[in-house]
Amino acid sequence: MSTNHIAKSALWVTVSEIIFNLSGFIIHSILGRVLGPADYGRYGIIVTLTTMVIILIGNGIPTAMSKYISEIFETNPQLILKIKKQALIIQTVLIAVITVVFFLCAPLISLALGDTTLTPLFQFSSLIIPAFAAASFYFSYYTGLHEFNTQATLKTVRSFLRIIFVVGMAVVFGLYGSISGYIIAPFAVFVAAYLIDKFVINKKIQAKIAQFPQDKNLETEFEWRKLINYGWQIVVFFLAYELLISIDLYLVKGLLHDDALTGVYNASLTVGRIPYYIFYAMTVFLLPMVSKKSANNNLTNAKGIINNAIRIMLIFLTPMVVLLSIYAHQTLELLYGKKYLAGAVPMSVLVWGVGFLTIFYVLSFAANGGGKTFVSMMISFFGLIVNVVLNYILILKMGLVGSAWATTVASFVVMLIMLYYIKKHFEASLDFMELLKVLLSGIILYFSASLIPAGKISFIPISLALLLVYFGILYILKGVTKQDLALLKFNKAFKK
Repeated sequence: MSTNHIAKSALWVTVSEIIFNLSGFIIHSILGRVLGPADYGRYGIIVTLTTMVIILIGNGIPTAMSKYISEIFETNPQLILKIKKQALIIQTVLIAVITVVFFLCAPLISLALGDTTLTPLFQFSSLIIPAFAAASFYFSYYTGLHEFNTQATLKTVRSFLRIIFVVGMAVVFGLYGSISGYIIAPFAVFVAAYLIDKFVINKKIQAKIAQFPQDKNLETEFEWRKLINYGWQIVVFFLAYELLISIDLYLVKGLLHDDALTGVYNASLTVGRIPYYIFYAMTVFLLPMVSKKSANNNLTNAKGIINNAIRIMLIFLTPMVVLLSIYAHQTLELLYGKKYLAGAVPMSVLVWGVGFLTIFYVLSFAANGGGKTFVSMMISFFGLIVNVVLNYILILKMGLVGSAWATTVASFVVMLIMLYYIKKHFEASLDFMELLKVLLSGIILYFSASLIPAGKISFIPISLALLLVYFGILYILKGVTKQDLALLKFNKAFKK
């Protein structure tokens, strides 16, 4: 695969992630108005917890499959279908068990949250698990094969389908309808992904196997235990990380016992996660690329890829966080309406924590690609403990703002620890002078945005103008080049 093709694929994946997350904000914005704060709070609890189960548990084996396929799809393609088959068998059994356990545990989960009326909703939402898992399996499979364009196309289709089904069914059937949409949309994508695999991808693989020169020294079998040994650590990492990023919402619900406040905080959390959603696209490339570069435990070979990832994140993440923090009030009012403005101050704090967590999450995938899953796992667990303790103390004292501060402090700590381990294992880091340039530009952006008055709509063009100022300052300081400002060229950096 050529560098130019990789760059174009990276652009398409990034665009598809932006579309996907934009569809999520459209859904949340409409549902916040259609359902009202109380039911929207219940919706947030139900969907967040159910999807969290599949993301953290159901993605372990597919991620392991993606890693091992990415390592051999060019050097030993005959193992591709064997790895896929073994992963499919393990994943099917695992998802079936998870679905049944989640359904049976619904009363206990509701009791723990102090609201037994959530039980039938949790039981119904258990159907999201197999539908979501089926679609995600193919996303991971195509990632391992570096079929990024196919993956991006499916994700874009899923974006439009979930708007149609989630919003459409919520308008007609209310809360149960919105949950139904989260079942139907991923299942439809799974059907499309399966047909593409059967009639296109599988034929390409068979042709590649037939053309590949025979080599007696190549392995002909794949040990299925490798998938489990790598997968369980990924599962624990996802578990700790997803709790780390979501535990504040559950603690707000459990400690304050107020559906309306939970809905307000969920709105703040959803909007504050914009940077995280956008930069998730970077993880799609980092894991397979680092896996390929660091094969045979040569971790420092991936140094260049990780250095570029850190630099790019810092340059583009800084203005996102600054502007979302300053214009939290305007953003919430635009997306959710005045009923949710009580979440503006918490959001202005929380967005900084999400920025720190974004850096941690992306670098965790780099570490996972290099086989350092245990490191990512332990850092996530440590951050979770810190977040829970701080949330418990600060929510009771400061309410929603206390929860935001707790998450922000915990996120900053885990980011620093991950940066240390990335330096230790991969010898990758950010140049100090580059950091100073970004910080100076960010500080100027922060004070400029603070001094300029902005309304519900006018903050958008003002933000765009300030972004130009930010990048202009960076350009003058030589902290950013013309290549960095061109997304296509910026993605080429990952192949250097």
